[in-house]
Amino acid sequence: MEGVQGCLEASFWSLGLRVAGVDEAGRGAWAGPIVVGAVILPSGRYPFRDSKLLRPKEREHLAEEVQRVALAHALGVAEVAEVDRLGVLKATLLAAQRALSLLDPPPEALVTDYLQVSTSLPLLAPPKADQHSPSVAAASILAKVHRDRLMVELDRLYPGYGFARHKGYGTPEHQAALLVLGPSPVHRRRFAPVAQAPLRFSEEE
Repeated sequence: MEGVQGCLEASFWSLGLRVAGVDEAGRGAWAGPIVVGAVILPSGRYPFRDSKLLRPKEREHLAEEVQRVALAHALGVAEVAEVDRLGVLKATLLAAQRALSLLDPPPEALVTDYLQVSTSLPLLAPPKADQHSPSVAAASILAKVHRDRLMVELDRLYPGYGFARHKGYGTPEHQAALLVLGPSPVHRRRFAPVAQAPLRFSEEE
């Protein structure tokens, strides 16, 4: 991560603005919710990096550090039914708005990882923002850690799919389990590999 002058927040921080970094976890998964993190950091240098580049123990440690140093942090969740009803992008935007609404103090500018949230605030939304913004990286860490914990719990509720290992993403293990077990109630029915799997659960479960 660059120093203060090289990060995406630098221009906002130079104006004394509170900047919220926003990032998600779970957009491409076949099962489980989408989780969006929002984090406001004071101006400074931080060790936070894109959560996908970190080992699980590193993420857990850095998540604690984010919570310790942040001026505010929050999580927003879009449940599976909302993902199926709205589609991935709209569900992600909904989760982002939920996270942002919980920040106290509220942000005065936003940096997101290519997510065009509806806002009247100054917004930077470049691709790969989690590589150039400590606030976005911090948000990605909180979102990833929280979602991974949710998927471990879902693995206990719906054993056999391997949720604790692949976190709902489309691995060969997951696809093989779908063919045998069919979709669970926490699978996203809009996703083709899920829609094509034989049904085993009733819609009411």
